[in-house]
Amino acid sequence: MNQNGNNIEARLWEAADELRANSELTSAEYSAPVLGLVFLRYADHKFMVVANELEGVGSGRRTIGTADYQAKGVLYLPEEARFSSLLQLPEGGNIGAAINDAMRAIESDNPDLKDVLPKTYNRFENSLLKELLKTMNSFAMDIEGDAFGKIYEYFLGHFAMSQGQQGGEFFTPTPIVKLIVGIIEPFHGRIFDPACGSGGMFVQSARFVEEHKQNPGAELSVFGQEKVAETVRLGKMNLAVHGLSGDIRQGNAYYDDLHHSSGKFDFVMANPPFNVDRVDKERLKDDPRFPFALPRTDNANYLWIQLFYRSLAETGRAGFVMANSASDARSSEMEIRKQLIESHAVDVMVAVSSNFFYTVTLPCTLWFFDKAKAKTERADKVLFIDARNLYNQIDRAHREWTPEQIEFLANIARLFRNETPENLHNNAELLNEYFPDKSYNDVAGLCKVATVEEIEAQGWSLNPGRYVGVAEREEEDFDFKERLAEQHAELETLNAEARKLEMRIAENVGMLLEADD
Repeated sequence: MNQNGNNIEARLWEAADELRANSELTSAEYSAPVLGLVFLRYADHKFMVVANELEGVGSGRRTIGTADYQAKGVLYLPEEARFSSLLQLPEGGNIGAAINDAMRAIESDNPDLKDVLPKTYNRFENSLLKELLKTMNSFAMDIEGDAFGKIYEYFLGHFAMSQGQQGGEFFTPTPIVKLIVGIIEPFHGRIFDPACGSGGMFVQSARFVEEHKQNPGAELSVFGQEKVAETVRLGKMNLAVHGLSGDIRQGNAYYDDLHHSSGKFDFVMANPPFNVDRVDKERLKDDPRFPFALPRTDNANYLWIQLFYRSLAETGRAGFVMANSASDARSSEMEIRKQLIESHAVDVMVAVSSNFFYTVTLPCTLWFFDKAKAKTERADKVLFIDARNLYNQIDRAHREWTPEQIEFLANIARLFRNETPENLHNNAELLNEYFPDKSYNDVAGLCKVATVEEIEAQGWSLNPGRYVGVAEREEEDFDFKERLAEQHAELETLNAEARKLEMRIAENVGMLLEADD
């Protein structure tokens, strides 16, 4: 996402967030209703485009109705749910109730959205709702492509940042998802995410298909599961905003296999919760989703890993986010990892630097399975990529990959698989720097192909840092004394500011104590 602040997503967010700041609502209270209005604005835009197309089609014998719009792949909006009608609501009326009724009317005419749309607008003041509607109406109706989807995605990400841990649970940063998609390449088939959050894996898969000039609605079937009801609703709205349909169900993936997942899916993608304890393993003893045995440790990481593996069809691929600790975990977890490696399904491992996620600063590892690999010349090999030194610094606390960097990393996997690299996002120069012959080679500090024998020698570790090594560093051309003086001066400045703050705090405390006397 463009970070220059001049794009439409950023301007809309700033306007909406300013309205929230002037209210008494928390970010969590504000997020679902605002995302609901983004959804409604999108639905209204699509509806009006089709309405103009159908104008004049009706006759005395033929009435245009809901089915005509659904045949065009858009939601039918009754009169009271259209943005133009909501904008005309008098400020003295009950705008919140009117928007709630609009959401109910949409659900009534579109059963796939039953109980999905937010209906808590009566909690908002009329003036705030009026301004929100105006804000959502402020961008042009001729907006092209997936702009509404990008706006929704942008808002999801920023709500995740502002809501802390709760928000982070429903949103995986887009660059992470794009790399997962780029490596597993979901061109066609059934996609499963058993911890789907707001559905970002599905959305990016659809965009990947579109980039390759195919229709995602015709090529992909999406299936999701999510524990939290509110997040299920966010996910269903996210799919609708992007013009996608899918089967997302509410349930705890440890105990509820709502999609009967074993051996069923062509692609599995997920960002599950890390290091979860207190899972009731007694309930899982005879569950076929855990073929390599239950880990003895009180940690669910290797439950998730097995669940992803078991959900794949015989030629399926999986990509998922996992805590770094899982790559080197010992005891029963190591035994499970050994069996996974010996099954020849482990394909690619990518180390990611810290500060990619909004709610945790810790680094993570991306795991990739390819069940079809067992019948190829790569059967005995695993590609390790250390991407910790490749990133774009957004601000002091957050990093991301650029589209060029994502494509470059995915191309390393393509070269490993003897596939043709892509250049949709202009990574050719970067690719040529490391792989001038357009064929795979180990690069110190970046990537290494290791055999199962080499992995066994490392205690069955899947930590990329153990294999990739360190790149040779060019000698830095700088004056040490000058650099030291600069840093000393900066330290003195910070110390002076700290002393001023201490004095100010002491003065304020003294004034408070005097007031109490």
